[in-house]
Amino acid sequence: MFKKFLIERRSWILLFLFIQFLFLFIAYIDLSIPFTPVAYIVFLSLIIFIVFLAVRYNKEAPFYKALEEWESGLDLSGIMDANSPFERIVDESIIEQTKKLKRTAARNRLILEQERDDLLSWIHEVKTPLTAMHLMIERLEDEKMKAQLTYEWLRIHLLLDQQLHEKRISFIENDLHIEKIDLQPLVFKEIKNLQSWCIQKGIGFEVDLNADEILSDEKWLAFILRQLLTNAVKYSVSSDIIIRSTAENDHTVLEVKDFGRGIDAKDLPRIFDKGFTSTTHPDQAATGMGLYLAKKAATSLMIQIQVSSRPGTGTTFILTFPKSNDFVNLTRM
Repeated sequence: MFKKFLIERRSWILLFLFIQFLFLFIAYIDLSIPFTPVAYIVFLSLIIFIVFLAVRYNKEAPFYKALEEWESGLDLSGIMDANSPFERIVDESIIEQTKKLKRTAARNRLILEQERDDLLSWIHEVKTPLTAMHLMIERLEDEKMKAQLTYEWLRIHLLLDQQLHEKRISFIENDLHIEKIDLQPLVFKEIKNLQSWCIQKGIGFEVDLNADEILSDEKWLAFILRQLLTNAVKYSVSSDIIIRSTAENDHTVLEVKDFGRGIDAKDLPRIFDKGFTSTTHPDQAATGMGLYLAKKAATSLMIQIQVSSRPGTGTTFILTFPKSNDFVNLTRM
């Protein structure tokens, strides 16, 4: 900061030094003027000027240092009171611009919330005809046609479900209800929802839940599991998907393992990024949102997600649930 202060005042400093040098030069060339007294005056002037700079730095620097360290966030409490006319100009300008930004941010937030509410309302309205459509499909006698329509219905249902949770994820903290959950009925329910798709692709499930009871939010945990299972089914053909849970060091660990096409090593670090799709197996229908949303939801639930995969041999997702004591703060939300 002191270096910046000197740079800011360099024109004044150079002017002062030039004047002192001029005094010495005149005293040197003009024999009628004694050089020693002039040099003494210049020396005293330099001492006084240095003290003056130090005083001005201590007086002016705190205001600009506070500006430099200010983490905006539209919070003006971090800005010091102005002491000089120029500081007041800066202070008033920042306050006015911040007020404008607050008004703009509030207006945009209202618009976004209205759009989100409209979309959520629309999704809930669409679910009614989808339910009716599913009942109509169930009454079909042509099994081949029934299977095809059920698969397409399931795709629409899953896309709507993903869109619904994408809009809810921004205020997930207000939507959590931590309780004891039995994994078995939750897992079987998600498997049953994918039954028609699995039959079509010749996929079975091997379920072994040694640790069955956990603390979490049921609907968001179901969403995370749904994303992992749909990914496993989507990229597998005629193979089993293994789901098992174990207890390790007071943590419950849930593993979802498939034997599908796998994930390339260069893609692994990016699979949870928003909008990322495979670079080795381009899929025009993929949105790149499923694992991103699952990761965000898992973070809010204090669940660690790990993934290991080898191309051609399959992928394993491991969910490590927190200890019961870790939920003390979360349950207070």
